[in-house]
Amino acid sequence: MNRARRGKLALTAAALGVGLLTAGCGYITPQQTNHQYSASDGIRADLGPLKLRNILIVSSGDDQPGRVIGAVYNSSSQDVKLTMKGAEGSQTEVSVKANSSTLLNDTTDEAILSTSGGKPGSLVDIQVSEDGTNVSNTVKVPVLDATLPEYKEYLPAGSTPSPSSSATPSPTASESGASNH
Repeated sequence: MNRARRGKLALTAAALGVGLLTAGCGYITPQQTNHQYSASDGIRADLGPLKLRNILIVSSGDDQPGRVIGAVYNSSSQDVKLTMKGAEGSQTEVSVKANSSTLLNDTTDEAILSTSGGKPGSLVDIQVSEDGTNVSNTVKVPVLDATLPEYKEYLPAGSTPSPSSSATPSPTASESGASNH
C-alpha cells in the first residue's frame, strides 16, 4: 500500500471514530422527550380511565371561591362523573362523556369550589374520585390568581380580586426623604 492510500485510510478511520464518539454522547444522555411532565401551570394526574391535564385553581384567596380549570379526558366506553373535594367540604362535579373530553375552561362546564383552600402561589390537596367506583386519589393542585391576565376571566363570580403589586403607588420625593435643594 502506498503512502497516499495509508493517509486516506487513516483520515477515514479518524473521521469514523469522531463520528461514533459524538453519536455515543446522545446514546447515554437522557432525552427529555422520553419523560412525561406538565409543561404548563397546572398538574397532570391519571385516575383509572380519566386523564386530568393542566388542572389548576384560579382564586383570589384561601377563603375565596376557586374555579378549577384544565381538561378531563375519559377513555372508557361509559359516561363518568368526576368529583373533586377541596378544603372545608368544598366540592364540585364534572360529567365527562364516554371516549371524550371536557374542557373546564369553557363557560358551560364551570367547576367551582366554594373555597380554594390556599393562597395564590400555593399547592392545595384535592381529592379526585370517579363516580360509581372506589377509585380516588389526592393530588396537589396549584392555586393561581389574576396576576397573569390570561387567568382573570376565570376568577369565580363574587370573588374579590387580590391587589396587584403594580397597583401600589411609588413614593414621591417628599415621602422618600429627599429634599428639594
